[in-house]
Amino acid sequence: MKVHICAVGRMRAGPEKVLFDDYQTRFDRTGRGLGLGPLSVLEVEDKKSLGMGAEAVLLDRVIPKGAVICAMDERGTVMTSPKFANKLGDWRDAGRSDLAIIIGGADGIDPDLRKRADFKLSFGSMVWPHMLARVMLAEQLYRAASILSGSPYHRV
Repeated sequence: MKVHICAVGRMRAGPEKVLFDDYQTRFDRTGRGLGLGPLSVLEVEDKKSLGMGAEAVLLDRVIPKGAVICAMDERGTVMTSPKFANKLGDWRDAGRSDLAIIIGGADGIDPDLRKRADFKLSFGSMVWPHMLARVMLAEQLYRAASILSGSPYHRV
């Protein structure tokens, strides 16, 4: 199952990008034998600052057809890492070829796009900077692949 992070905004060079790239490489390496990956990032920009609706149109264009849509949303489900790993495994085992994890802009995800999501995931009630949320997501994807592979990376 290919994994796509579909996000508003561009990640620039800096410490967040270095961390993200490291976890992306780890996920791709660990997930390959498990039928997970590769991990790609599909970035969109609302250059005219038209808001959530315009961002939703741009995000919709990059979400692969037929993909499971997982929205990063503060109102979503807070999960343990093992439960998130199981969720990924369930989607993969159901024969889903693509997973699109969407991250909205500063105002979040447009309500209509959010309603279309198959699942809503939250990193808690705190608000995280978008680029840091991407790093955290990449780490959790790597952790999930590690859990599914039986690696000792995740300790209970």
